[in-house]
Amino acid sequence: MKVAERKAAAYEPEFLHLLGGAEVVNRPMDSEFDVVSLSNEGITKASVDVLTNYLGITRKVFAEDILQLSVKTLERKKSSDKLDSRTSSHVIEIARVVEHALDVFGDETMVKLWLNTANRALNNIKPIQLFNNYTGLNMVDNVLGRIEHGVLS
Repeated sequence: MKVAERKAAAYEPEFLHLLGGAEVVNRPMDSEFDVVSLSNEGITKASVDVLTNYLGITRKVFAEDILQLSVKTLERKKSSDKLDSRTSSHVIEIARVVEHALDVFGDETMVKLWLNTANRALNNIKPIQLFNNYTGLNMVDNVLGRIEHGVLS
């Protein structure tokens, strides 16, 4: 691939499809700094809906148990309304961890099963139950890294 072709090819984070892809995110992604900008500007409620549907959990569970938001607050928003930067960043990090799980397991069904099964390496907590804060997300991501490298987890 020539340098000009590489420059023309848009950077697209692997997790972007979990937020509805380029058509829902609706902004160019040329580098990781654009992911930071996206987080600062806010992702749309439509992106949250795509991720929630992918995970197979209700909007109520995602809003209240993971994002610590009232489901009513989320439901009042239009699909095009943007979330605040803290919530947007949280949702983006969840999408990154889920994408890592897809890379490790290679199958959506296995990812959903793994996320919803108590894990000994996580003190017998379901990985999805640790999505409510960055420390928990990091723990889940670390376990995925160990599995990826063949370490019993």
